[in-house]
Amino acid sequence: MALTGRTALLAALGSLPVGILAPSWTGMLAVNAPLSLAILCDYALAAPVRTLRFTRSGDTSVRLGDAAEVQLTVTNSSRRRLRAQLRDAWPPSSWPAGTEQGSSRHTLTVPPGEQRRLATVLRPTRRGDRQAERITVRSFGPLGLAARQGHHRVPWTVRVLPPFTSRKHLPSRLARLRELDGRTSVLTRGEGTEFDSLRAYVPGDDTRSIDWRATARQSAVAVRTWRPERDRHILIVLDTGRTSAGRVGDVPRLDAAMDATLLLTALATRAGDRVDLLAYDRRVRARVQGRTAAGDVLATVVNTLASLEPELVETDARGLSTAALSDAPRGSLIVLLTTLEAAPIEEGLLPLLPQLTRRHTVLLAAVSDPRITEMAKGRGTVDAVYDAAAGVQAQAERRSTAEKLQRHGVVVVDATPDSLAPALADAYLALKAAGRL
Repeated sequence: MALTGRTALLAALGSLPVGILAPSWTGMLAVNAPLSLAILCDYALAAPVRTLRFTRSGDTSVRLGDAAEVQLTVTNSSRRRLRAQLRDAWPPSSWPAGTEQGSSRHTLTVPPGEQRRLATVLRPTRRGDRQAERITVRSFGPLGLAARQGHHRVPWTVRVLPPFTSRKHLPSRLARLRELDGRTSVLTRGEGTEFDSLRAYVPGDDTRSIDWRATARQSAVAVRTWRPERDRHILIVLDTGRTSAGRVGDVPRLDAAMDATLLLTALATRAGDRVDLLAYDRRVRARVQGRTAAGDVLATVVNTLASLEPELVETDARGLSTAALSDAPRGSLIVLLTTLEAAPIEEGLLPLLPQLTRRHTVLLAAVSDPRITEMAKGRGTVDAVYDAAAGVQAQAERRSTAEKLQRHGVVVVDATPDSLAPALADAYLALKAAGRL
C-alpha cells in the first residue's frame, strides 16, 4: 500500500501530540484510529492494478527529427472506478533532453468496464529501434489517501529511420537526368552507351556513327544516336569501421554517408539502374541485393540503414574488397563511402585497387571537416597561426591521397557533410554523361 502526500500531512497533523513517541508514519497512524480506518477504506476502494488490460497501436516507424504517436488503450475490467496516474516508459533517447516527463505521464479516470485511450508522443534523438519499457500505474482511492501500484509490460517497437535531409536535392538532379536521357545524340561510343534511334547526318557528326545499311535503304546518310545505357549495376559500399564513428560537427561521418547513399539510391533507381548496398568493417553488417522496383529499393535501404551503427574496429580492406567483388558483376559502378585519411588508404585500400578498377568503375566519396578549412584561414594570434599550419597540412595530405587514388583511375568526391550527397549525385550523373556507365 502506498500513502499519498495528503495522507502524510493528515497523519502528521493528527498525531502531533504523540509525534515524539511515534516518529514513523506507521506509528503515527497507529495512534490515530479514524485516519487509519479512512486510509484502509480508501485503499480497499482503489481499483486493482493487476486486472487492468493494455493494448497498443500507432506508428511503427518515424524519420529522425519527426514525431511518432503511440496509442495505449487502458481497459478497466474491475468493478471499481480507476483513478490513476500512469507512466508509459521508453528509452531516454525517445525524447529530447528534459521533455520526457510531460510526454509519458498521464492522469486518467476509467469507470468500471470501460476503456480510455492515451497517446504518447515520441520525438527520438537517435536512429535505431526504440522499444517500450514497462507501464507503471498508481491507482488511487476516492479520497486520495492511499494507492495501489503495479507494473505491466506491453511490447511495442518504433524504428527511427535516417532523416534523408538531402531529399531536397532530388528534383534538380532528376531534371538533369531527364535532360541527359533526352539528348538527341550522345557522341560517346563503346561500353556504357546503347543504341537509341536513327537520324539524318549533320556535318560534324562522328563518321563512326554512320549506319551504312540504313543509308543504303534511303537517299540520305543516316547516323545512329546513342543514349546512356540503362539497367546498369551500382554497388554502394559503406565503411562502418572506426573512422565512420568520428563526428564532423554534430553529425557522425556514417550518418552523412547514409544521407548520400539515400540520394544516390533514389536517383539511380529513377534512372533505371540497379542499386545494391553493402556495409562492411571486418564482416558484413548489412546487405541489400536483388531489388528491382525503385520504391522497393529505397524503402529497403532506408529500413536497413536505420539500425546500422559504426564499429570501433579497424576496417579490413582486403575483406571489404573481396566482399565487393563477390557482389558486383563485371562492369559495375562501385561507390566506396569511406575515409580519405592517408594511413587507412595507403596501407589498406590502395594496394587492392587494381583488383577493383580492372573490372569496375570505382568512385570513392569521403566526408571532409569544414573546421579544417576554417583553421587554415586563421590568422592574428600565435594559436591561430599554429591552427592554420595544422589545417593546411591536413588539406595537403588529403589532396595527396586523392591524387594517388585518381592515378589508379578512381573518381574521388571529397565534401563536407552538407554537400556530400549532392556532390556524389553530380559525380554519378557526370559518369553517366561520359558513357562510363
